[in-house]
Amino acid sequence: MKTLTLFISLIITLQGWSQTNISGIVVDNKKKPVPGASVTIKDSYDGATADSLGRFKFKAFDKGNQLLVITAIGFKTVEIPVELKGGDLELPVQLKEEVTEMSAVVITAGSFEASDRKRAAAVLTSIDIVTTASANGDVTGALKTLPGAQQVGESEGLFVRGGTAAETKTFIDGTLVNNFFFSSVPGIAQRGRFSPFIFKGTVFSTGGYSALYGQALSSALILESIDLPEQSSASLNVSVIGVGAGFQQLNKQKSASWGINYGYTNLTAAFAVIKQQQEYSKAPTAHNIDANFRIKTSKNGMLKYYGFYLTNSLGFRQNSLDSLGYKDRFALTNGNMYHNLSWKENLKNKWKLNAGVSVSTNKDDIAFGMQDAAKNDVLLNGLEYKQFDVNNKGFYANARLVLEKRFKGLNTLRVGTEYNHSDDKNNFTAYNGMLFKSRLIENIYSLFAEQDVYLTNKLAAKLGARAEHSAYLNKTNLAPRASLAYKLGKESQASLAYGIFYQNPELRYQPAVNPLTFMKATHYIAQYQKTTSATTFRVEAFYKQYDNLIKTQNINGREIGSSNNGFGEASGFELFWRDKKNVKNLDYWISYSFLDTKRDFLNFPTAITPNFAAKHTASLVMKKFVTKLKTNFNLSYNYASGRPYYNIQYDANTNKTFFADQGRIPDYHNVSFALNYLPSIGKTNSKTFAVYVLSVSNVFNLKQVYGYNYSGNGMRKTELVPPSRMFIFIGAFISFGVDRSEDAINNNL
Repeated sequence: MKTLTLFISLIITLQGWSQTNISGIVVDNKKKPVPGASVTIKDSYDGATADSLGRFKFKAFDKGNQLLVITAIGFKTVEIPVELKGGDLELPVQLKEEVTEMSAVVITAGSFEASDRKRAAAVLTSIDIVTTASANGDVTGALKTLPGAQQVGESEGLFVRGGTAAETKTFIDGTLVNNFFFSSVPGIAQRGRFSPFIFKGTVFSTGGYSALYGQALSSALILESIDLPEQSSASLNVSVIGVGAGFQQLNKQKSASWGINYGYTNLTAAFAVIKQQQEYSKAPTAHNIDANFRIKTSKNGMLKYYGFYLTNSLGFRQNSLDSLGYKDRFALTNGNMYHNLSWKENLKNKWKLNAGVSVSTNKDDIAFGMQDAAKNDVLLNGLEYKQFDVNNKGFYANARLVLEKRFKGLNTLRVGTEYNHSDDKNNFTAYNGMLFKSRLIENIYSLFAEQDVYLTNKLAAKLGARAEHSAYLNKTNLAPRASLAYKLGKESQASLAYGIFYQNPELRYQPAVNPLTFMKATHYIAQYQKTTSATTFRVEAFYKQYDNLIKTQNINGREIGSSNNGFGEASGFELFWRDKKNVKNLDYWISYSFLDTKRDFLNFPTAITPNFAAKHTASLVMKKFVTKLKTNFNLSYNYASGRPYYNIQYDANTNKTFFADQGRIPDYHNVSFALNYLPSIGKTNSKTFAVYVLSVSNVFNLKQVYGYNYSGNGMRKTELVPPSRMFIFIGAFISFGVDRSEDAINNNL
């Protein structure tokens, strides 16, 4: 018995000598405990889990050199070499954060994003756009309710943070879009040519945008087209302004699709009921046809095509300020074609390819003139210059290649090149039949690189640069860009952005008197943002400095470029709040912008606030879905403080310009209302989904003044107002084969 007891004691003692007692504490890079961390000996069953204070303790029976493996969610795995020779072994362990897409900070300074690729700053989707009452189904109309954009009603385009509409450029699937809007009409803002439903992602950058894009002093609107549809479907729409129909076919393997749509617009009936300021000889009419195909080239690869052809025409006359009793006439016929082909593919060694090419043409035939009361063309002594025709033809091509490589974590490198080609021909026929021809061909070659650097989940930077060479200007520029973001909490972050942006002078001011160079803007942005699944709060301050802006001079009645001696600056701050949660069934957002800007460019006698810039702008958008009524109610209120107006005249004796008249227009107010009735909601296995729409702009019939038109001698002026104070739209949109009831409810349609 004594021998057995001695033997057992000896075994226990030997086991104690052969095992190692391992203990320690697991902390992060800020010396804070990491509870739940797993600590094990590699390829063995020995290990433990750290407690709430990060402490761990276990016994290891292996001997010799081993690897201690420590893992924890959100942290990089650590392997520590250890020598196990019995006794006690105490180890302090420090883990580094693993940068993951779900927890990492996102750089958002200057940008509002709505995309399935992003998890922050999601603001406006396609549904948001078409249900914003004041947008009238137009992409840029909805974007005007966001901070940074001006409420300019007399001209199309996005006027952002003191910049002209020409300083904002639009990109679809990475390639530049020329003639995004319908051709300009005097005093009437034109819509965009593209339906919001062809886009799945929207990035509206009000400044400090990526080095992947260029040729925009102020802003970039970056749109991404949709991929494969969920299933085959057909659509039909009928409204007071036209009809349309379409079809989308998805193959059985759900790997490819194609589609085609046709639309016809005619505003004759609408204008007969809603009287216009202009006297139309031909109400606006348009035919458009578009087609698309999408093919999955691999698990993550996609080839997409979208193209359309559109033709439209109109003609009107209005009272002439230059000769009382006569009318100025205007007529336009436009043809526009657009094609876009893009390809995304995963390559070897974690490289991704993003390539695209777009081609477009645009033709405008414009006639100006004067008519007497009998509507006969006449030539008035001294006003013959008002009788002329303009014929413009443009061909545009854009090609782009981006290579992207993902490194450890979210660190990503992007390099690429871009080519822009434009060929603009202009024929001007004067009242006496003399023909003046001009042509401008431009080729811009670009190289760019950008790096996303994630130091931790809380701290990230985006560093980039873009170089461009203009063949026409024979100039080259280099534009650095940099952004920094720091995560302040689970739902909040702060961002900074800096960048230099270049842009060619507008074609209408060329050829110039003297050689020109790139216009330049330098952006500085600071932002704070807090985002949850249902709310977004954002405040942003900015400063923008302009250099080398175009100055013009009057030669034979035409304003053409003379130098790059223009300059300016813009500063301000913006607020945005969106809430989908705190008021039952109500989705609303509020935006406010303060802008202080002055610039000396074009024919300005000195540095002044341009006539398109309001000091204060604000919007309130509300959307409420009432289930019992199967109806969504939408209300928008837009405000802008009075903008300045000027009548700048040219003095031939001094060869200088001067203010013949100036002042400030009244504040702008607009309340718009819309409702959408969805009878299919609640029906089981419905194969038809219909939306009936009623919208009314400026429901209180408030007078809105955008500025003033002046006679040639500046002696008379008249208010520049909308074509009609109020406009009413009634329409039905029906889709077959797709029940979108749940989408409608979830998106608060």
